[in-house]
Amino acid sequence: MAWLALGHGHRALPHFDEMLRRDPDATDVRAGRAHLRAQLGHDVPALADYEVLLRQVPDDASAWFNMGFVLDRLGRWDEALAAFRRATDLNPQLDRAWYGQGLVLIRLRRLDEAIAVLQRNTELQPLSPHGWYQLARIHAEQQQPAEALKIIRRLQAFEPRVAAQLQRETGLA
Repeated sequence: MAWLALGHGHRALPHFDEMLRRDPDATDVRAGRAHLRAQLGHDVPALADYEVLLRQVPDDASAWFNMGFVLDRLGRWDEALAAFRRATDLNPQLDRAWYGQGLVLIRLRRLDEAIAVLQRNTELQPLSPHGWYQLARIHAEQQQPAEALKIIRRLQAFEPRVAAQLQRETGLA
């Protein structure tokens, strides 16, 4: 834990390995190692850890979300989408999994579906600009400037920099 607190995750990793060697069923240790591996950019080993972890605790919504995040980074979007959906099935309040679904659906060019899940994300996190930003971008791309402008106006109230960025990117004012 000291190495992690000091920001030296690469030095903490062998300790996680040793703890798992001693107790391969320690789900908290496996989750910690998977998260650390993902933080360090070791996505393939992180994914392997999440797969083992989810065999041990198949109803862990956070683990499904984290696995979806890694799968997304690996470009395995259909699998990432399935993982994010499993996370929201298990915990419908997990706003970041709704957001993850939205990003993957955008990458897959399934924009109508992306709108629906991003709207759910914004219902759960109305003051987070991320979901709103993606929604506005989709509406602008789909030639729905009135919808994008509504979002820009909403963002001006609590995230004026994000609203200004959207105005620059979309040309809407």
